[in-house]
This record gives sequence, structure tokens and C-alpha cells, in this order.
Amino acid sequence: MKLYNTLTRRKDELKPLDGNTVKIYTCGLTVYSQPHIGNWVGYIYWDALVRLLRHQGYNVIRTQNITDVGHLTSDDDNGEDKMEQGAQREGKTAWDVAEKYIEIAEREAYDVLKLIRPDHLVRATDYIDQQIAFARELEEKGFTYIIDGDGLYFDTSKLANYGALARLDINGLEAGARVSVAGKKNITDFAVWKFSPTNKRRDMEWDSPWGKGFPGWHLECSVIARETLGDQIDIHTGGIDHIPVHHVNEIAQTESVTGQQFAQMWLHNNHIKVDGRKMSKSLGNIITLDDITARGFDPMAFKLAILSKHYQTEGNFTWEILEAAAARLDNWRGRAVLRWQTHDTLVDDDDKDEREGSVSLLAAKQALIERLADDLDTPGALALIDESFNRLDHVRLERIHRAALVEFLELIDELLGLELLNSTPDISDDAKRTLLARQRAREDKDWTSADQLRGELAEQGIAVRDTPGGQIWTYNAQ
Repeated sequence: MKLYNTLTRRKDELKPLDGNTVKIYTCGLTVYSQPHIGNWVGYIYWDALVRLLRHQGYNVIRTQNITDVGHLTSDDDNGEDKMEQGAQREGKTAWDVAEKYIEIAEREAYDVLKLIRPDHLVRATDYIDQQIAFARELEEKGFTYIIDGDGLYFDTSKLANYGALARLDINGLEAGARVSVAGKKNITDFAVWKFSPTNKRRDMEWDSPWGKGFPGWHLECSVIARETLGDQIDIHTGGIDHIPVHHVNEIAQTESVTGQQFAQMWLHNNHIKVDGRKMSKSLGNIITLDDITARGFDPMAFKLAILSKHYQTEGNFTWEILEAAAARLDNWRGRAVLRWQTHDTLVDDDDKDEREGSVSLLAAKQALIERLADDLDTPGALALIDESFNRLDHVRLERIHRAALVEFLELIDELLGLELLNSTPDISDDAKRTLLARQRAREDKDWTSADQLRGELAEQGIAVRDTPGGQIWTYNAQ
């Protein structure tokens, strides 16, 4: 498998540090508000990555954090903690806000989008003691200094390679870009531990060797990754917005403590816009999964829309794009129900015509894996699935290799999590009897009865298509 490594700026072959085990860390949500569709983009891609690795026989151990404290509203260590901001907005405590949006996020991720739950899903607030201990190690090694009244800061001038991930031109940074906190020694220095304000009590604050306060946002990821995965990991994933600050600072902290390379590969997903514009409250164009389902769209159609773009490519959401993805999903489900309408036999399984879509589906399985193994090429994978399914349009039902079709569908679900099999059960025995009666009516040229029976099936959500090989049923499109 080859993946584009932000650190090296090239596709690198995955070579796990520990035999067959792949350790992955994913930056999680800050749970201060309702997630929107842009928040889910990266997790859909990284879910496909984990699925592919496990299919290939790797032992994947994945950690994802939940930021419920410490994420300030600006990258210069100034501004308000987003959790405190959420608490003020909703008239609740920061703890209550965290509980509310963690519950929503978990429902949307694992019940709605059907993503695989990480092996370790960790709240930052559950690792406060470990974060304090980690910060003490940085202090003891001489990497920190205190700004009175503000916090404990990391001195980036101690590192010769600070900013290598982002290829930062530190000398070229604008004077005020990351230095609005008075007392910083260097423009790129960042908070490890922030002091609580003296004029008010925070909902989330803890005693520490430096005074009452809370951890800096970057600290939690370094600590949670180390505590759950060890000093070194194979892959670190996140959004491209994390490259110049958050991930650079993670590397600085972790490698200063361990003395080893933190992550071998860094994978970053691009963002999605709405109608070509960045999502923002001021534009009123923030869209949620609830908005999508309220319009009658299946969440799997949203997944398909995301996967139709490569993870490194900026995406765009429009309702027209989602409609196209929904049509594609309906098309694939229409192929999935063919498994209920064709039957393999011991006599002709091996004699079915390769040119008529039989062996082609068996070959498509390996081709699908190869597409995804090439830097998670999801657009190429979807195009291959389209091509493979389209071959079935020219195949009579009795010529379809049912076992090959089922295996291909199982692989698609395993790698992309689209629930094609679960969403396409067989029709009822009553519906099958109606189909048989319609077939006989057509054979008798009783078109009135045939049309009436078609209508009865339509009322049950079943559409019928007449082909030279006979009737083919599918579910009515959404």
C-alpha cells in the first residue's frame, strides 16, 4: 500500500514499525457544537483506510481523541476556549455541553454513517493527570518557560527542525500571525498549559505545578497517542488545516519527550465547501446530517458523494451532487438485488461466459483492492464498481455468476461501509407470487392484468423491468 505522506511530500509505501500491527491516531472532534457535514469528511476517508488495512490482514490499532477542553478559538493561544464559549451560548456548563455533543457525534458516526468505532475513543478530560506529567517532562528537559499570568509555553527555538511537517518559513511569518500573546520568546511558541483567569472561575480547570488552569489543545493529542499507542505510531491522520500549527506542535512536544520520530506517515484530507463557498454561520450555509435525512436522502448517499472525490482534493457539496450520489446508490442497490433473482448450479457455474459479466466480477475484487491501495483512490474505486455493475446490464439473469456477485458486494461493504447487502433484503413470498402471476399474464398477452399487477408491486415499493431474459425487480428509487 502506498499513501501520500505530508512529511515527505510523496507517496510512501506503508512499512509498519511493529510487524503486522499498524498504529493510527486520528484527531477527533471538538465537542462544543452540532457537527456539520464538513466535520465528517475526514472520518469517512479514514474509515475506508482502516477497513482496507484490516482486509489486507493488518492488525490495526486506532485511537481518536475527543477534544472537550483546551481548544482555543484562535491558533495564537489567545481567545476563548471553545467549550467555555459553547457553554455560554447554551446557558449550560461546559461539562453538559460536552456530554450533549459527544452523544450526538457518536450517534451520527456509528449509527448513521456506520463508521467503525476506534479501538480507543478518548476524552481529553480523562487524561488530565497524564497531560500534567507530560508537561512536567517537557519542563524538566528544558523545553518550556512561563509567561506570568498566561501559562506554560513551549520554546520552539530549542528545536532545529520545528515546522518540518508544514515546511514553515518561520522567518517569513507575519509579525502578528502567531505572537499576539505578550511575552512569547518566539513567534511560533505555543501554550502547553494555560492559567485560569483570575477574575472568574472556569467550568473546566485543574490544579497543576504551575497553577490552576487547563491544558493547551496540542498537548492532549501527544499524550493520548502516547498513552494508548506508544512513543511511535505508523500513521497520523487529520485535516489540512491542522498541518501548520496543531500537527507541527504535536510533533514538537512528542519528539522532545521521546527523542524518537513520532509518526512515520502523516495523511491529511482536504475540506468540502457548500455551493463553492466555505461553510459559515454568517453565510447560513452550514449543513448537517439531519438536514440531509430531513430531505429524504440516505446517509450512505452522502458517503458516496464524499468518496467520489479523492481525500486530497477539495470537495464541494450541492444538493444536485447529493442527488447524483443517491442515484448511484440506487443503481448499485439495483445490482445487489440481482442476487435474489439468479441461482448458481453445480453444472454451469464454471461454464458461464466470462464476457457476460461472470468471471469479470471475480477479477473486479482484486482490482478494487488495488485501486484503494494506491493512495486510497476512492474515485477510481467507485468508477471501477460502476463499470463492473454496468456489465450486468447485458447479461441474462441465468448467466450471472451469483457467488461472484455476492462476494463483490460483500467486499464493497467491507471496504466502503455502504450497507449494500443490509439495505437490499429479498422481497416477500407474496410479492414473488405477484411477480409470477404477472409473468403468466404477459405470456398470455393479458396486458391489462400485467399492468394491474405491476401497480400492486409498485405500491409495495417494488419496480419491475421487462428484459429479453424475463422480469427483473428492484426497489423503487428514493
